[in-house]
Amino acid sequence: MPPVRIPLPSYHNHTRWSDGVASVEEFITAASAQVAEIGISDHFVLSPYGSVEWTMPVDRLGEYVDNVRRCAEAYQDVPVRLGVEADYFPETAGDLAHQIRKYPFDYVIGAVHFVGRFPLDSRAADWATLAPHQVAEIWRQYWRLVAQMAATGIFDIVAHLDLPKKFGYRPSVDFPTETEQALDAIRDAGMAIEINTAGWALPAAEQYPSRQLLQAAYARAIPIIISADAHRPDYVLRSFGKAVDLARTVGYCGSCRFCRRSRSEVPFPAEE
Repeated sequence: MPPVRIPLPSYHNHTRWSDGVASVEEFITAASAQVAEIGISDHFVLSPYGSVEWTMPVDRLGEYVDNVRRCAEAYQDVPVRLGVEADYFPETAGDLAHQIRKYPFDYVIGAVHFVGRFPLDSRAADWATLAPHQVAEIWRQYWRLVAQMAATGIFDIVAHLDLPKKFGYRPSVDFPTETEQALDAIRDAGMAIEINTAGWALPAAEQYPSRQLLQAAYARAIPIIISADAHRPDYVLRSFGKAVDLARTVGYCGSCRFCRRSRSEVPFPAEE
C-alpha cells in the first residue's frame, strides 16, 4: 500500500547545498507521496567571524535559488516552496536583509546558532569546558539575540527555539524576562515558531521548543509549523504525528503554510 499523504507541509529540509546528504531532486521525490508541500531551506550564514563549514557558499545563493525553482517547475506531484534558513548576527543583519530581498522566497527561517563566536550546536565538547555561570550567560545572550532577530522583520519562522539545550546543557537559573521578551518580539513580528522534531533524537531528548515555551507561545497566539529539520529525505516527516499530538494538548488546532512570504492556516488532520 502506498504511503498516505498528510495534509501538512514539511519546510525545514537541508540538501547537499548545505549540510544535507541528498539533492533537491531527491528530497522532492521522496516527499511527493507523503506531504502536502515540500520546502527546501538550506543554511545561509553571513558570519562576521569567518566561514562556516555547514552553510552553502555565501556567493552561491542565486545558484541555490535557481536550482530549487527549476526543480519546482519540473516536479508537479507536490508543490515545492523556496525557503532558506538564515542565521542572525547583529553585525551582518543589514547585508542579510539585502540578500534576502533579491530572491522570491516563500519563507525565511531565522536561526541563532552562535552567541558571538560560541557555536551552540556543533559539539558537546564546546559546552563541557564551561562553568555553570558561563552556561547560564550563553543562554541569557541567546534569548536576547532571538528577540533582536525577531525585531529585524527579516524572518518568517523561528528555527528550533531553545536550541542551546541540544547537548543537555541547561542553565542553573531561569531567565523569565529575557524569555518573555523574546516571545513578545516573535509575536509582535508576526512570526511563527517550529515544533522541531529533531530534538527527540538528540541528547536534549525533547522537541524544540519545550512544552513550557510552547504553552507560552500559544498564550500569545503565536502560530506554529511542524518541522523535521531533515538532513536526509527519509526524515521529512520524522515524528510529525508525535508533534501534532503535543500541539493539540497545548491547544493548537493547526499548523501554517507559506507562499511568497504570506502565511495561511492549515488544520491538523482529523483524529482517528
